[in-house]
Amino acid sequence: MSDQINHVILLLLENQSFDRILGCFREVYPDIEGLNSPGAQPYTNRDDKGVIYEQKSTETKQVTPDPKHEARFVLEQLQDNNGRFVLDFARNYPDSTQEQRQEIMGYYQLDFLPALHTLAREFTICDHWFSSLPGPTWPNRFFALTGTCHGQALMPEGWKDPQLATYFDQSQDTIFDRLNEAHVSWRVYYYDFPSSILLVHQRRPENLVRYHTIEKFYLDCASEPEFPQFVFIEPKYFGADQNDDHPPHNIFKGEKLVADVYNGIRSNLRLWESSLLVVIFDEHGGFYDHVLPPPAQPPDNLPARIDPKDPSKIFRFDRLGVRVPAVLVSPWVEKRVESAQFDHTSILRYLIDKWNLRPLGMRTGTAIPISAAIGKQRRDDTPAFVRVPYSDLIPPDPALEREDLSEHHRALHTFAYFLAKEANNVSAVQQAIMEPGAWTRTKAAIGKVMLSAGATLASDLQRFNKDKVDGTMQVVESMIRAARAQL
Repeated sequence: MSDQINHVILLLLENQSFDRILGCFREVYPDIEGLNSPGAQPYTNRDDKGVIYEQKSTETKQVTPDPKHEARFVLEQLQDNNGRFVLDFARNYPDSTQEQRQEIMGYYQLDFLPALHTLAREFTICDHWFSSLPGPTWPNRFFALTGTCHGQALMPEGWKDPQLATYFDQSQDTIFDRLNEAHVSWRVYYYDFPSSILLVHQRRPENLVRYHTIEKFYLDCASEPEFPQFVFIEPKYFGADQNDDHPPHNIFKGEKLVADVYNGIRSNLRLWESSLLVVIFDEHGGFYDHVLPPPAQPPDNLPARIDPKDPSKIFRFDRLGVRVPAVLVSPWVEKRVESAQFDHTSILRYLIDKWNLRPLGMRTGTAIPISAAIGKQRRDDTPAFVRVPYSDLIPPDPALEREDLSEHHRALHTFAYFLAKEANNVSAVQQAIMEPGAWTRTKAAIGKVMLSAGATLASDLQRFNKDKVDGTMQVVESMIRAARAQL
């Protein structure tokens, strides 16, 4: 494929729908598939009591409780022409308030998000980018890096799950394997726990040595010749500085990450002029979007159970998931909307075509590559810097910044236990992560309840969560150190 892009940087955030983040761009582009036209009836949903909720603007930085987004819930949300998002939330949270239910239909007004909305104004919005399946974080991230999720549409619900090993059986070839074969350089930069090592091949020593903490990314931006040809950036998943946009953490932490990555690339003109930054979200996180996901090519012949308690509920990966925000950022794209139908495998298809890589499954083979949005003329009018005000980073509810209760968090802790068990080193993490004593659990529970009141037991909750996070991070850090020592 002939274009001027030498470096592709993929920043994959979490759990926001297109309508919620970029639907407001109807004000800039009247033909975008965003919020309903001015003067038209807003899109609506009803809850279990028949109360109607319209799409309305929101300024909520921290959403709680976390909307459900496992496959069985997403397929329910899509019923009645995307008419059951609020109903599904109400059924899962029967004690939720009308304000919390309204948040499912909320959207951010134009320019409320200082980084994403700036980049969306200045570069290319993809308004038909769908997640790869109607389901949660892990399988959608697997699709983004391998073109399939190997028949696993679920996430583990605890470390005692009898089917635990099946969640981690992601032994398919990855885009990193294909890059290795073609001698195309790549690196993964991460903050705390790179979830891409869920992919079995990524735990090979020759691949683990390509993992670096995020500080290395900014150092590498200084030298274009040495900068990798493909970069995957993993956000911070844990703790008060979590910046992956997963509720209930402050969405402006994700804005700061987007701005920092852009500014790092943009600071080196030679790197900037040969780069494409792809900013997307893995899935919609239970938030409303009005576009019904279209049919899709199954990636392989592996069906998936979507309800572990009901073997009859099978999903065949023949439908895309909910639309997600997507912005292509480069001096080689225009200020416009690209309406080609993309999903996460569209990135893979672009990389395969670009570097003449071997195929990665049937879905990737039929995907429209994102090259459809890349132009031939370089622009010289792109922003030199994107700023996120420090005041926006202060969370309205600091207690929520220390929460460690999402399904994604629990699943990563479970994976750390699985890795430790696989390495016959369970003792390093088991006590801190999986088997805290009864009194430790009691103090943590009390601390959670009393945290907002500033009670002294809050420190026990914080210490309890920190121990779990530290234990989880120790597992991957030790693996990477061992790989470097081996090679």
